[in-house]
Amino acid sequence: MRWLECRVPPPVVGLLCALLMYGLHGWLPAAAMLLPAALAWPFVALGLLLDGSAVLAFFRQHTTVNPLKPQNSTALVISGFYRISRNPMYLGMLCLLLAWALWLGNWATLAGPLLFWLWISRWQIAPEERALAQRFGDDYRGYCRRVRRWL
Repeated sequence: MRWLECRVPPPVVGLLCALLMYGLHGWLPAAAMLLPAALAWPFVALGLLLDGSAVLAFFRQHTTVNPLKPQNSTALVISGFYRISRNPMYLGMLCLLLAWALWLGNWATLAGPLLFWLWISRWQIAPEERALAQRFGDDYRGYCRRVRRWL
């Protein structure tokens, strides 16, 4: 199953999860949350902040943001939100999916963020970590010891 590694762009995975969530929302209306939809907005803000600042950090280091080719990285980005998470872009996408679940107001929609987390952890982050360890060696391994994968 390694052929799935770094094959589907993470934004596409996120979009597919969001579509699944919308379908679950309509299919299982009895699973309504009793939470105000306005709780979604802090997650939207956090998701956009994480994604935007992470992309900006990559541009500042003049390295690729292409998640399908982690072996093409030319710099190890460890500043900004990368000091507290090795994957702030994926964490931002997860926040946006959690916001969508809150907005839809249905417990079943939490399957979307869970599926995103599972997919990204196995099929995107694991191969990225192997490629970065091979490319940056002890610098990357030390970074991994200091900073958690998600939070």
